[in-house]
Amino acid sequence: MAWGSMEKHLFRRGSYFPPLPWGIRMKVALGAAKGLAFLHNAKTQVIYRDLKTSNILLDSNYNTKLSDFGLARDGPTGDRSHVSTRVMGTYGYAAPEYLATGHLTAKSDIYSFGVVLLEMLSGRRAIDKNRPSGEHNLVDWAKPYLTNKRRIFRPVSKVSIH
Repeated sequence: MAWGSMEKHLFRRGSYFPPLPWGIRMKVALGAAKGLAFLHNAKTQVIYRDLKTSNILLDSNYNTKLSDFGLARDGPTGDRSHVSTRVMGTYGYAAPEYLATGHLTAKSDIYSFGVVLLEMLSGRRAIDKNRPSGEHNLVDWAKPYLTNKRRIFRPVSKVSIH
C-alpha cells in the first residue's frame, strides 16, 4: 500500500512516514470502523481477532485497508453468544474477557479498536516497556483520564501531530 501502515505513521516517523494530521487520523479510524462493521454484519459474521495499527494499511488517498486475516474466525451462529477458541492475537490489543475465558465475540474486536484509537490519540504504543512502571500498558495508563471528562483532553493536547 502506498502509505504503508498506520503503525509506521505513529511510531516510525521520518521523511517517508510523516505524522498524520487529525483529519487523516479520523479518516483512518472511520475506515477501520467501517471495515470491522462490514465483517461483523456479514451474512456469516467474521471476527478479525488481530486489529492493530500494523494491520491498518493506507492507500495513496489514506483510505483504510484491513490486512492479515490469518487469525480471523467465523463468529457465533444460531443462539450461541460466542465462539470458544484458543486465545490468539497481539498482547495489548486483546480484550481482557477474551484473554480470561477464550470466549470470542465481535466485542473483542471493538476492544481492539478502542486500543487503536487510544494509540492514534495519544501517540503511545499499546504496550511499551520503555515507559515508566505503571505506564507500560496504554489502556491502564489511559483509564484515570477516562473517569473525568475534563482530563480526557490533557494527554491528547500533548501529542505532536505536525
